[in-house]
Amino acid sequence: MTRLSPRDATFYFLDEAGATTHLGALLIVAPDTPTKAKQAGAKQAGEASAPARPALDYKRLVELVENRLQLVPRYRQLVIPVTLGLARPVWADDPDFDINFHIRRAGLPAPGATDQLDDLVSRIMSRPLDRTRPLWEMYLIEGLADGRLAVLTKSHRCLVDEIEHREISEVLTDDSREQEMMPEDLWMARSVPTASRLAVGAIAEAVARPGDLISSVLTGNGLVSEAWSLAGRTVRRTGSLVQQVMDSAPASPLNRSSTPTRSFTEVSVPRRGCAKIAERYNCTVNDVVLTIISGVLRRWKLSLASTIAPGDTVRVVLPLSSRDPSMQHRMDTEPRSVAVGTPGFVTDLPVGEDNPSMRLVQVAGLANRYAHSSRRVSMGIRPILPELGMVPFAEFSSRALSTITNRPYNVPVTMPSAPISRRYLAGHKVSDMYSVPVFLQQHALAVGVVEYCGTLQFSFIADRGVLPDLVAMSEYVTESYEELLAAL
Repeated sequence: MTRLSPRDATFYFLDEAGATTHLGALLIVAPDTPTKAKQAGAKQAGEASAPARPALDYKRLVELVENRLQLVPRYRQLVIPVTLGLARPVWADDPDFDINFHIRRAGLPAPGATDQLDDLVSRIMSRPLDRTRPLWEMYLIEGLADGRLAVLTKSHRCLVDEIEHREISEVLTDDSREQEMMPEDLWMARSVPTASRLAVGAIAEAVARPGDLISSVLTGNGLVSEAWSLAGRTVRRTGSLVQQVMDSAPASPLNRSSTPTRSFTEVSVPRRGCAKIAERYNCTVNDVVLTIISGVLRRWKLSLASTIAPGDTVRVVLPLSSRDPSMQHRMDTEPRSVAVGTPGFVTDLPVGEDNPSMRLVQVAGLANRYAHSSRRVSMGIRPILPELGMVPFAEFSSRALSTITNRPYNVPVTMPSAPISRRYLAGHKVSDMYSVPVFLQQHALAVGVVEYCGTLQFSFIADRGVLPDLVAMSEYVTESYEELLAAL
């Protein structure tokens, strides 16, 4: 039996505490089928028309997922809680695994516009996952304009980590049109452990720990120092939590939740324009991205009130790898579209600044300053005592911990550490790639940014009760980008 890590278990129990801790990706696929015009042109030139690539339909998507599931073994496993919370839950193979339950079809009515797609994504991400099955879903969405398709993935946060376990969308795509098929995977589910077996195993582990401790005291084999180290780490971690509570983010409607209903929207801007702005102001492209987000939040605040105080700020948490790309390479060899678990830092966005040029200078200065400040480091949601196996009052403790650790910032933002090159799904070009960030308690908005094929692709997911008109955020992104270009 393999237990959930302390951090994964925390995310699993957060669902019971009222949060919907799932994330995913939205891939827009342009089918590789020769048009009538191309076929006619080839015929006039006396050339043979290129053979049509097999269409990306439901059957082909299922076959692809079945072939790649061996790369993400948790996607065929259940999470089995232990009686009375005697230990963390365990991973167990699903004996009734049905891939057709997890992969579903959906269609948009004509004309298949972007707002219709966003509305469908919003409704899908609002629904909780079925906890009696492996914790993921995938949707093949048909009917987009221009004959395009979309693939939406939805995975529980406990399935994904920063190194070993990727989100399923990341293993489905290839870097060339030639689809790489893996050897056939002859998977057979192992038996699910019974509740009594799990309870006995948990008690045995708990009994074994005091025995190890006594042995270390008697034999002096070095584990005593580890016990002292545990005590020291606990004191430091508790002190860090107290510091975070004292240094909380500015009061904002962005730190409250009113409904479990989500809204989603996305938009992209050219990277080339952002690079020109960055070169002019001697900063990074990610500084420009942060400034665009600052402009978005400034416009949102002005939609609620006629004026903003010059010193108003919104506090965000970012991955440290967005300031130091080498951090991503130390953890993983490839840039990821669904990044989780990486160390972060907290910085302030000067939304009260009216001048876009000054706003950019302030954003870059604050980000550089706080990225190197130990007081601004954020490790996200982490158990206070991960070394302990027992999980008493799991729902209550997860809720309390998430409330404490989420106070230091208003909005979580995921940003790129490196660009993602062109990807293909079953031989068909992925034209756009948007992340769907995880949405936690005490927050009404999360922002994801992916750098893909020369564009910066923004995605916003929000509590519909707090931000009912989220589609305006995509308009604000365009306006904020254009005002920075105009300032050149």
